[in-house]
Amino acid sequence: MPYKENKNLKLYYSIGEVAAMLNVSETLLRYWEREFPTFITPRKSGRQIRQYSQENIEQVKLVYHLVKEKGMTLQGARQALKNNRTATVQTAEVINRLKAIREELISMKQELDRSIY
Repeated sequence: MPYKENKNLKLYYSIGEVAAMLNVSETLLRYWEREFPTFITPRKSGRQIRQYSQENIEQVKLVYHLVKEKGMTLQGARQALKNNRTATVQTAEVINRLKAIREELISMKQELDRSIY
């Protein structure tokens, strides 16, 4: 299958855009950046404006998963990333895929319900 470029994909996102994606505050993202200095490392422009790449966003999503969804403390999240980053990343990816499948199934059910009634 030929490669299709996604025109909606940006190289860099602002801190506001990333905060909106995760429904968290910009302050929380800055805090996580300080707490995970070797893991969350957005690029900073000359005026210290944060620019998040897709990889940075995935890193933030992983911290979000560990802290907000699994309920880990920051120390626990740091330890999980330090001890077994690969397994932690894979688990988060599986959970995200399952959530996407669930949303698709809900959408399909709603379409079926509309067509029946």
